[in-house]
Amino acid sequence: MDKEVEIQAAVFRRFLAHLDSRKDVQNIDLMNLADFCRNCLSKWTVAEAEKLGVDVDIETARQQVYGMPYSEWKEKHQLPATPEQLAKFNELNAKK
Repeated sequence: MDKEVEIQAAVFRRFLAHLDSRKDVQNIDLMNLADFCRNCLSKWTVAEAEKLGVDVDIETARQQVYGMPYSEWKEKHQLPATPEQLAKFNELNAKK
């Protein structure tokens, strides 16, 4: 089981590194294609830590996911959503 957890942790670190290398992929694109984004990963981190009795605040989790403070990432990399992105997002969320 220890090796399985090590492998999963390594895969997650690799996944975060991949996301970090693709800052051009906006969160709304991820939401529209896969129904999750970097913010979801941050929220999942907080929730799973809580289940284990570990206190992780959302800003700490976001910094782990984004590799920098969330406000800095937004300023440097987040673009305004296009009308097409917003329309797709709203269409997909109306189905939930």
